[in-house]
Amino acid sequence: MATQLEAAAALKRRFRSRGRLFGAWLSIGSPEIASIFASSRGDFVGIDLEHTTIPLPAAQGIIRACHEHGRPCLPRVYPENIEDMRRLLDAGADGVIVPQISTAEQVELFARHMKYPPDGRRGFGVAGAHQYGRTFQDYVRDANASLSLVIQIETVAGVENLERLLDNPAIDGVMVGPYDLSGSLGVPGQLDHPSVVEACGQVTRICGQRGIGCGMHLVYPTAADMRLKFEQDFTFLVLGSDIFNLWKRSEETDLMIREFDS
Repeated sequence: MATQLEAAAALKRRFRSRGRLFGAWLSIGSPEIASIFASSRGDFVGIDLEHTTIPLPAAQGIIRACHEHGRPCLPRVYPENIEDMRRLLDAGADGVIVPQISTAEQVELFARHMKYPPDGRRGFGVAGAHQYGRTFQDYVRDANASLSLVIQIETVAGVENLERLLDNPAIDGVMVGPYDLSGSLGVPGQLDHPSVVEACGQVTRICGQRGIGCGMHLVYPTAADMRLKFEQDFTFLVLGSDIFNLWKRSEETDLMIREFDS
């Protein structure tokens, strides 16, 4: 059976080879929900630490739940939050997703702190990532080449600077954030606006030219939506989330109840 770090390395290779990947998304700090997602078909689970109140101990429990099923787990950490990233990696995260990336300096900061010396500045400590020391030597030897760095392009500046951002070899994947991108373009929420469509197309085109995986989050995915995104040269898709799934089901339940209202 593959070790968790081997599973992380396999995910990294698939990002870099532009393999077709599917992710799940967690906004509720529940290891039980993580376990349900991780035991389903898919390739990784993301944890949203940008727009939620999930604390680090809950994120650690989610990572463990994912690993029980051999599923890589990628927390989303805000660009300035290096300390949380370091703690999550020590907890066993298989990489990170970083939103709101617009400059090469932001990429370099994260890349530097993700990697152990001599390639970076990640600190050495006894932690869950290497079974509290039991697999320390193997983990430290292989972590730099196994953990994934996925950046989110969500601003006009990020789109304009993407070529320069991808000059950093530490990037394994790019994820478009269409909602924030629409806001940056002055058309908030208008995902079908020509300027948003053009910007997304520019990102997928550059990623294709540079051989980097490119993904998007589909809130209420259908097979037709997924097929369209792959035709548009996206290579990985995050499908729904725990909150969206519950929200949608509650709406459906409301409609059923109304049939019995007097």
